Amino acid sequence: MVQLGKKELFPIGMGTWHMGDYPEKRKQEIEALRYGMENGIEVIDTAEMYGEGNSENLIGEAIQDVKREDIYLISKFYPFHAQEPDLERSLENSLKRLGTDYLDLYLLHWKSSTPLEETIESLEKYVKDGRIRAWGVSNFDTKDVEEMRQTAGGENGTANQVLYNIASRGIEYGLLPMQREKGLPTIAYSPTAQGDTRGDKITSNKVLQKIAKHHDATVFQVMLAWTIRHDDVLAIPQSSDKKHIQENIDAASIKLSEEELQLIEKEFPAPKRKMPLDII
Repeated sequence: MVQLGKKELFPIGMGTWHMGDYPEKRKQEIEALRYGMENGIEVIDTAEMYGEGNSENLIGEAIQDVKREDIYLISKFYPFHAQEPDLERSLENSLKRLGTDYLDLYLLHWKSSTPLEETIESLEKYVKDGRIRAWGVSNFDTKDVEEMRQTAGGENGTANQVLYNIASRGIEYGLLPMQREKGLPTIAYSPTAQGDTRGDKITSNKVLQKIAKHHDATVFQVMLAWTIRHDDVLAIPQSSDKKHIQENIDAASIKLSEEELQLIEKEFPAPKRKMPLDII
């Protein structure tokens, strides 16, 4: 389980980037989201940017008959909406599309030119009036998180959502250790590295294939299990297929041995110096 704020959550959620954009896929995508919720997944992650609201509208339809307290909704707002009155308008529009009166977590999608103090002041106001339960950031590097923590109210930031997977380990050098020291959980997007689409040749890796075979699992499940190997990382893989959703759920039960972790380390070594924050 992963602790986000005061809530303990199943360590794998559902990402929804690109979902809701194609009418012919809508029924399948809604079925996948509902299947996940019915089988133990609590977290659904979205953003106003995803299809300019299409993803939030899709989720809103999928959760209509679900008890609101049984799900944990995360949405994100554009950096150019990070000050009033745009920020409040963004929040209200997201709430309307999702068909809910509050978000569990509201994230600044990436660093904004708006002074962080202004944005945090607004977010703290929304926490007080109940429209969000907590707030956080996304795509923040080490210096950005340090700035947040030094800003008035910044200690209330609940999480940082960043790219993190076997093939993208840059955050392990500085950012991840710092967040652990400060008790700031990590939400890992693209935890399966979008397959081999980024040229990492992961699915054909013999070591990962051997480990997957040992666990009677897929390479993607091994990647997910690796990403959530510590209890302060929540993974949000995207899938619009019920079979893949079940595989994601099952990945949480895979416990990689020290020997297996060392083998993965040799194939995909941790960084030995500070790396630029990897972003998709």
